[in-house]
Amino acid sequence: MPDRIFIDTNILIYFVGDDSEKRELSESIIFSDSIKVLSTQVINEFLNVSYKKSITTENELASLINDFTSNFEVNLIYNHTIHNAINLKSKYKYSYYDTLMLASAIENDCEILYTEDMQHNQIIEDKLTIINPFA
Repeated sequence: MPDRIFIDTNILIYFVGDDSEKRELSESIIFSDSIKVLSTQVINEFLNVSYKKSITTENELASLINDFTSNFEVNLIYNHTIHNAINLKSKYKYSYYDTLMLASAIENDCEILYTEDMQHNQIIEDKLTIINPFA
């Protein structure tokens, strides 16, 4: 059975960005055989950054979002996700939005969270390993 991985916003941004090395690493994650999971938070952050930095055209952006939501599992943020994030924030001292991502990944039984924003190789709740693919 393939791994379940959670993808942070920065991986998606590098996937469409100009840095060829980071784009290739992002592509290797996105096109891997793993089951990919995003949250509505990640999709919204991706849209926000893309609009702010004019990374792609609006038509390309709409197409990307369709691709992401068609090919990845999308986790909705519920009350229990928020409460889990609050507990994780207290325990691990990450920002609230980072712990919301951690809570979403754990709720979706992901083994790996790909991000460059948290401590590489840290294991959260004996379930989730944070991997910085650019480290």
